[in-house]
Amino acid sequence: MLAYALTLFLSAFLLFLVEPLIGKFILPWHGGTPAVWTTCMLVFQVLLLGGYAYAHGLSSRLKPRSQAIVHGVLLVAALACLPITPSDSWKPTGEWAPALHIVLLLLACLGLPFLVLSATGPLMQAWLGTTHPGRSPYRLYALSNAGSFLALLAYPFCVEWLLGRSQQTLVWSASYVVFAVFCGFCAWRLWRSGACIREDSSGTVGEIPSEPDRGADEKLGIMRVAAWFLLPALASARSE
Repeated sequence: MLAYALTLFLSAFLLFLVEPLIGKFILPWHGGTPAVWTTCMLVFQVLLLGGYAYAHGLSSRLKPRSQAIVHGVLLVAALACLPITPSDSWKPTGEWAPALHIVLLLLACLGLPFLVLSATGPLMQAWLGTTHPGRSPYRLYALSNAGSFLALLAYPFCVEWLLGRSQQTLVWSASYVVFAVFCGFCAWRLWRSGACIREDSSGTVGEIPSEPDRGADEKLGIMRVAAWFLLPALASARSE
């Protein structure tokens, strides 16, 4: 339980810490206009949604051992993207539209590590439910919120004062390596659980059964799914 808790807490902390951190590199390059941060938030939200979709597809479509292997490969690929410090070659030259330039910069420097961090919350809860069937994984959600809140407070009151921009990205990248070690350990635990066999009530031996399918009465309606997309969008809506 401790390994899952540390992995999820650190992922949430790094996820919300990197947003203002990387923004400090981009804002001076584009004049510090509000549109720059709006474009950054668009990329962050799309990557966050992509991470959730990846975690759902991975945990619902693949067996435990396959999940561990796929996510392990993705972790190694994300480590290859470190450090996340944007090089001077990414400074705008006028060849690209500013919004497109920001999107490409964020995807190249931060896209894969951010996607892995985004998927960690739902993925750790699903893995904990697989490896420890008697434990409730939903308590980890509160720990994720605590890590996010701590990062939002730590950056302006601590990190920004003590470290320069380049130092911030290096420290963040080193912390990401620690996160990858914890996450890799959880993946290893999941890989081991995929090899477990048990004797069911009828006396036969087989693999751990998957979650039972939902009945027809529990299927999601289109209006409910549409509400899940529209209601969060209200937070970004404004009137002229």
